[in-house]
Amino acid sequence: MSSTDKTVKLLLVLSRMIVGATFLFSGLVKAVDPLGFTYKIQDYLIETGLTVLFPLALPVALLMVVAEFSLGALLLLGIYRRWTTRMTTLFMLFFTPLTLWIALTNPVEDCGCFGDAFIISNWQTFFKNILLLAGAILLLVRRNRMTPLFSSRMAPAAALFTLLFVLLFALHNLYRLPLFDFRPYRIGASIPRQMFVDPERADVLETIFIYAKDGEEKEFTEENYPWNDSTWIFVDMETRLVKEGEKPAIEDLAFESLYFDETSGTWQTGGEITDNILAEPSYTFLMIAYSLEEMSGRHLDRFREVSSYASERGYPFWLVTSSAANVVGAWEEEHQTGFHFAHADERELKTMIRSNPGLLLLKEGVVINKWDDSRVPRADGLNLPPEESDLVKMKDPKTTGAFHLLITLLLFVLPLTLLRWSERRRTGEVKDIER
Repeated sequence: MSSTDKTVKLLLVLSRMIVGATFLFSGLVKAVDPLGFTYKIQDYLIETGLTVLFPLALPVALLMVVAEFSLGALLLLGIYRRWTTRMTTLFMLFFTPLTLWIALTNPVEDCGCFGDAFIISNWQTFFKNILLLAGAILLLVRRNRMTPLFSSRMAPAAALFTLLFVLLFALHNLYRLPLFDFRPYRIGASIPRQMFVDPERADVLETIFIYAKDGEEKEFTEENYPWNDSTWIFVDMETRLVKEGEKPAIEDLAFESLYFDETSGTWQTGGEITDNILAEPSYTFLMIAYSLEEMSGRHLDRFREVSSYASERGYPFWLVTSSAANVVGAWEEEHQTGFHFAHADERELKTMIRSNPGLLLLKEGVVINKWDDSRVPRADGLNLPPEESDLVKMKDPKTTGAFHLLITLLLFVLPLTLLRWSERRRTGEVKDIER
């Protein structure tokens, strides 16, 4: 084998591993949180003025998840090489120019290509796609030199299993909470700590003063502006970014109370209660429902039971929503829950929990536990003191994450391994018969 052939073979192997693994990983982390990917698509639709397409965001997100993961897996398995390499190249030919436009215009800071698991800039995304496009083209041209791990007889079973696995995995994370939580509101995270950044590491800002004199405007800084010269007339003031620093993981979280004003007979927004909630020394239950209009009411009784449990023990229970005060009033009039209500930003509530509604348990601002609406503890699980109940037993996030990762890998790799073993065994039996 010539040195050229060796180089081409090495590039082919590297391209197959890099492109296949990147597609597989990208699809997997999106499948972990399909609602998060849906919200990211909606961000782009908002920026491009295509909000009419919102209903398509979730189906497109699921299609993208299945496509990316499956293409990556099929590349690594080396099956259906013609169609896999064609689709991978077409995929990259579409998204590479798109990510160039995103890098140039910056409509959304985080492209979302690796979900919340691994965040890279828009320019890094574009350069990554250039590399993937080059690898995809090489695989397309040299696809016949890719060694398949399955024969044409077993390839359909391996491909079908791959499609079903990623689809069912994504649907599980859609209808339950994500198995892996990469957001700042994960179990064990301290919310107040993630709202703070050391001032020495924060953005460096400069205040600019604009003054006018003799019909001309001039800019000054805080050190030299003519505060004692009356011949200069103040025009404007602006703040400019001198040096970008660290950003807090949580920037826009603020809770405001909602209450019924008996004088006007309407629901009103009260004062900010963020510090009260996050500094509460006892357990605090937050029922998160970013939209009361879209909220599922199937398991509302579970939340009523938790609210009663909290009330009996003196623990705060809040229903936190981004819906308008009048919507809250209409909803409460219909359901008569007696909950205490608070208002917060919709994006933050969607980040807190992917279920509408869902339940968070906090203590001094630390996330102790969280549940989607179908997993909120029932009355028979609330009859013990908190210290003896599973309600407040915080699971170790690292241990839980490692366990979930192990199970996920086994569920994907083990069936493929059995298929491969079955094929090799059958091939061996055929050879023995032929002898």
